Amino acid sequence: MNANPAIIQGGMGAGVSSWRLARAVSALGQLGVVSGTALDQIFARRLQDGDPGGHMWRGLLRFPFREMGERVWKAYYRTGGKREDEPYVAVPMHAKERVRELEELCIVANFVEVDLAREGHERPVGINYLEKIHIPHLPSIYGAMLAGVGYVLMGAGVPLRIPGVLDLLAEHRPAAYPFHVTGLQSDDDRTTFDPREFIERDVAPLTRPKFLAIVSSNTLAVTMQKKANGRVDGFVIEGQSAGGHNAPPRGKLQLDAAGEASYGERDVVDLAKIRELGLPFWLAGGYGSREKFREALAAGAAGIQVGTAFAYCTESGLREDYKRLLLEKVASGTAHVRSDVRASPTSFPFKIAELEGTTSEAEVYRSRPRICDLGYLREAYRTADGEIGYRCPAEPVSLYVAKGGKRENTVGKRCLCNSLLATIGHPQVRKGKRVESGLVTSGFDLAGIGRFFPAGSSQYSAADVIAHLLGA
Repeated sequence: MNANPAIIQGGMGAGVSSWRLARAVSALGQLGVVSGTALDQIFARRLQDGDPGGHMWRGLLRFPFREMGERVWKAYYRTGGKREDEPYVAVPMHAKERVRELEELCIVANFVEVDLAREGHERPVGINYLEKIHIPHLPSIYGAMLAGVGYVLMGAGVPLRIPGVLDLLAEHRPAAYPFHVTGLQSDDDRTTFDPREFIERDVAPLTRPKFLAIVSSNTLAVTMQKKANGRVDGFVIEGQSAGGHNAPPRGKLQLDAAGEASYGERDVVDLAKIRELGLPFWLAGGYGSREKFREALAAGAAGIQVGTAFAYCTESGLREDYKRLLLEKVASGTAHVRSDVRASPTSFPFKIAELEGTTSEAEVYRSRPRICDLGYLREAYRTADGEIGYRCPAEPVSLYVAKGGKRENTVGKRCLCNSLLATIGHPQVRKGKRVESGLVTSGFDLAGIGRFFPAGSSQYSAADVIAHLLGA
């Protein structure tokens, strides 16, 4: 773990950066990264599908706390899998009030994902979390650390308290994390987690993983280094061409002729100032080519983080039909990605690959009833009577407005939670027939991934990506 990887595989959520993909990349000597987004939900749905291949069971056999593992298995496993017209059993939504069933599911799910990614090789594996989805951080990170995760990567916010959390959890000590509430009257709200409430036997101290902060500006990098409550081991500098959520432009949001966020000179990271921080850094967002890789190294980077190229390789968790159709678009030169400033409930720009039959199409989006039943991107807010409530601009408009939300914030909002689970093959079924549609996110580099196709082939592997980038 002393040598820095040259290539970090992006932690694309939810479930696209699966254990299969991370294992393939790490086994090839680079840093494979699993997505930690919604792993509790994904694990529960895999079990309800009957655990095809028995992989979840295999990982669970190595879980150190047998009774907890058995409880989770019995709660969700369905022999032979649920019927196609049967909905998935609901998993409790995350809230400030602790639910032991949900915390145990987070611990087990994160353990199994990392454990399977580490299987069969000795290289480190990383896990990526979104700071924005902060409520499940503590039990999720603890589960990943029980499995020996080597790196924790986090962006979509300013994760100043994560380094200290890693220090505490490595010693099985209680940890706390800020709980963000709109309209909060004080700054002392937080979630707490005590590993000792879950440990079933004596366990040795855990190895503290390295922490890489994903940032989009010099200011954020400096803030992380100076104000974090523990050691920051490096940075991923992510540009606006990367897939998923992007940091909004600095200053007032302006749209270009295509209706997308317009970025300017203020949004360009000064790499000279990054080098002055003295920590390794990786460049991300449009660096998935041999030429850009060399450019990054020449600029002093330890390497690059690549997402889009790995999202469409054979090992990724993306649904095979979506993957095939988008690769056909790449081959025909018709692939297109747009940056939608309205789609995400977070109001951050969100990259969407246009694909028929997904909610990228306006008709498909409009035909879906507004439902918020997973709640990962819900906003906690202070109610008039001082309690904590939860709202999401992708929920029914009247309900959102009744909770104090602004009607204009609901325009164009898509349920990313349900859509992204459908994108990896776990769509919720409603009333026995209606199935949630997917939504594929991708970086602007989608159109160029044909460079990874072997001669005469219409698909490629993680090994093809790495070989191309390294010039092998």
